[in-house]
Amino acid sequence: MGLKPLHDRVIVKRIEDRGRTASGLYIPDTARERPMRGLVLAAGRRRDGKALGVKPGDEVVFAVYAGTDFRLDGEDHVVLAEDEILALVQS
Repeated sequence: MGLKPLHDRVIVKRIEDRGRTASGLYIPDTARERPMRGLVLAAGRRRDGKALGVKPGDEVVFAVYAGTDFRLDGEDHVVLAEDEILALVQS
């Protein structure tokens, strides 16, 4: 990837859901919600030089309409400010 986030910004690749319900029903594209989970690809630094609370490889949860969406190499990404991230996904 040729992007480096500035300041407290984080670049996240959206993780698409499977498109099926738990019972096995398929959900058409027009009825699906936007993904609210993503994988951190790159993270900037705070203005004071300290590292952010997330790092590349972390899976995060964010609000549906948070950040700025863009497409890169045919994949959906979002640039978020650190405070727009709601939670880290624990495995």
